[in-house]
Amino acid sequence: MKIPFNKPYFTGKETEYIRQAVSSGHISGDGKFTKKCHEFFEEKYKFKKCLLTTSCTDALEMCAILLDIKEGDEVIAPSYTFVSTVNAFILRGAKIVFADSEINNPNIDISNLEKLITRKTKAIIVVHYAGIACEMDSVMALAKQYNLFVVEDSAQAIDSYYKHKPLGSIGHLATLSFHETKNIISGEGGMLIINDETFIERAEIIREKGTNRSQFFRGEIDKYNWIDIGSSFLPSDIIAAFLYAQLENLNHIQDRRKSIWQSYYKQLLPLKEAGKIQLPFIPEYSTCNAHLFYIICRNLQERTNLNNYLKDKNIGAIFHYLPLHKSPYYQDKHDQRTLPNCDKFSDCLLRLPFFCELGYYEQLFITDHIKLFYEQYSK
Repeated sequence: MKIPFNKPYFTGKETEYIRQAVSSGHISGDGKFTKKCHEFFEEKYKFKKCLLTTSCTDALEMCAILLDIKEGDEVIAPSYTFVSTVNAFILRGAKIVFADSEINNPNIDISNLEKLITRKTKAIIVVHYAGIACEMDSVMALAKQYNLFVVEDSAQAIDSYYKHKPLGSIGHLATLSFHETKNIISGEGGMLIINDETFIERAEIIREKGTNRSQFFRGEIDKYNWIDIGSSFLPSDIIAAFLYAQLENLNHIQDRRKSIWQSYYKQLLPLKEAGKIQLPFIPEYSTCNAHLFYIICRNLQERTNLNNYLKDKNIGAIFHYLPLHKSPYYQDKHDQRTLPNCDKFSDCLLRLPFFCELGYYEQLFITDHIKLFYEQYSK
């Protein structure tokens, strides 16, 4: 039995909708299916404005442009995240001030956030790791106190909530990912969420190469022109067609993923209770959208041994992020603060195979081997 880490899920309607998009004669950006996707998110989650992008990375780059990030500005962000979270702001000249993770989950450490704010701070970037919410009331209070912007990197957080508020609806700006490893996919793809209405008009311009082309196509102006910086951030309607087929099946996909998540938790709970591993911590203010399932080993060597053991059994478990503050690119730019919780998650976190079609007996095969490892090899 070979179990991959991820396997894209197809609803069956993707190719039909792609055919419809092609038959319509409009396969560039902002076609019929793009509009359907925008309406889905704006109606279901009450986001003020949504704009599909070619990736979550592009959506983050749009955030950096919208916030007028310039040379010398400081942006606070977690070190335990994907490089796109911060690279978007470095491209505009920002200095990244890296924050540690919480002690019991990989999200940004809220308790020490205020200490990182200086007169040069322009924005705080929060990442809802594994779809688990950061403690947003404190973040937004700090932002208001110090006149800062908040960007929610919600790449992993579709259909997850903080105190009944959809993740992505709280910060001034937010982003989603539809990469094939996410809950809802389009192969590659992302979305910019705009919650501060003052950014809407400029966001449309930036997304359309710095032109007011969107206003022209709506008939609001009689010609369009180059009026700002920007790039080609909008995806083909073929991508949107694929995505819309997924969105129509959001509830089914989420129900299936949550069932798998709960099964993993139940099967591995005895190891947690025995003190051999830690399981994901879900704060009371957050829901779990079942984006991924991970365990925390006791040290790097144990995780390496377990990972190698699972690979020998053809189980595709993998670790996750390396600390960005220690990366070859940024280590000389970091202020040399130690970030022990970030380091711990980087050394000890192991993600287990997770996809909609993962069967119950495949899960048992995985969890039984994890238990066997700790019985035979772990002291």
